[in-house]
Amino acid sequence: MTKQEKTRSYSHILKSTGLFGGVQVLSILVGIVRNKLVALILGPQGMGLVSLFNSTTLLVSNTTNFGIPMSAVKNISEEYDNGNEAQMQHAISVVRYWSILTAILGTLLCIILSPFLSWFTFSWNGHTLHFICLSPVIGLTAITGGELAILKGVRQLKHLASISIYSVIAALVISVPIYYFFGDAGIVPSLVLMALSQMLLTVFYSYHLFPLKFDSKKKDLFNDGLSMIKLGTAFVISGLLSSGADFLIRSYINNVALIDTVGLYNAGMMMTMTYVSMVFAAMETDYFPRLSGVSHLGVTFNTTVNRQIEVMLLLVSPMLVAFMILLPVLVPLFYSDKFLPVIGMTQIIVFAMYFRALKLPVEYIPLAKGDSLSYLFLEGTYNVVLLLLVVLLFRHFGLRGAGMAIAFAAVFDFVMVFAYDKWKYGYVVSTNVLLYASIQLPIGALAYGVTYIDNPLLYWVTGGLLFFVSLMVSLTILRSKSSLWSSLKAKIKAKLGRD
Repeated sequence: MTKQEKTRSYSHILKSTGLFGGVQVLSILVGIVRNKLVALILGPQGMGLVSLFNSTTLLVSNTTNFGIPMSAVKNISEEYDNGNEAQMQHAISVVRYWSILTAILGTLLCIILSPFLSWFTFSWNGHTLHFICLSPVIGLTAITGGELAILKGVRQLKHLASISIYSVIAALVISVPIYYFFGDAGIVPSLVLMALSQMLLTVFYSYHLFPLKFDSKKKDLFNDGLSMIKLGTAFVISGLLSSGADFLIRSYINNVALIDTVGLYNAGMMMTMTYVSMVFAAMETDYFPRLSGVSHLGVTFNTTVNRQIEVMLLLVSPMLVAFMILLPVLVPLFYSDKFLPVIGMTQIIVFAMYFRALKLPVEYIPLAKGDSLSYLFLEGTYNVVLLLLVVLLFRHFGLRGAGMAIAFAAVFDFVMVFAYDKWKYGYVVSTNVLLYASIQLPIGALAYGVTYIDNPLLYWVTGGLLFFVSLMVSLTILRSKSSLWSSLKAKIKAKLGRD
């Protein structure tokens, strides 16, 4: 199979998504155990503290990493596709040099701004020392981001999968005992140790493939990284807007409601953005490096993007139906009965994931083309709209209003991204995408309607039927598009023949 054929192949998309989808499933299973135990130990208030600390450190991290975790993928991927080993090694050295610089910058900035972060997040300065102690998380995250970018750029999918699995296991082993013995006092050291474990795992795999060495003078490494930083500046501002919006939303909820409500909001967001988004995470790992190399392979963006949308929509749609219907069972399972008030909000957010599946592959076009201003415009507009809608609707409808705001913002973002990319890059949505969306979206809408049924028997029968229909539609289409089914049958026959 040539590089062109591989890039355009439905089978390749399914294989890469299947690899990371399987990893995400395992991660979710371990995450369920961890979240359940943490929720029981800390409760909504403790979960709210974890959420606020995480959102704040993420804000500082995204502000100071110069977008290296994303922009470096593009640079290294291009050198990898060109087959120039020396240039690729140099690009890796540049990424590592700048990762160290941003790690130092981020750590120092977190220490300096700790009084402000404490006041802005909690409305008082009682957590200044906590943010000083959390400053190493910023540096460790910067190193991890650079090394992950290297592994993504050279398509080391299996190593990335291993890191993902071991990181979530390490988080379980580290956090639960600390929370059990120290309660809320163990939150800060737990977050630091989890960041350290992920960094050590990532460095282990990355340094094994590409031992640490700097092949040029520091001045040359600095100057050669400026083009990457230029593109990454858009990621910094975008990350600032995204993390800032999340930070402001959680701080707003904390100030107008209770910290327990922040914990509930965090639980709903984690269930959708973490668990439901496992297909999206699989896509990012493989799709963005492939799309970045498309211009070198002579494959049209339309073909690559549309096929990615088709596979994503077909894979995620049955999951969304099942997840939406099962939430009354999953919330107590993942957390505890104290988190039941978040079900209404989460069901609305799950419906918004349909539009995320349609939009996300298109959103990567500006990144692959190095058009930082367009990416910044789209991301910035979305985050401003999201923040305004959450503040407005939470005030009137509480957590369910926050879910409505996220759904409305997702629809707005979908329309905006498609319209902008059609105007700017000539992107044209395929007939297949429109067809599959016209089938799966109504099924999703009906599934959301089922959540209002009070009769348990009717609820489960109708919900199960909708899941079955969505699943059969997806399997039938994917089977006709991919050779994976035939390959699997051939392997099974060969195995039986040998036995």
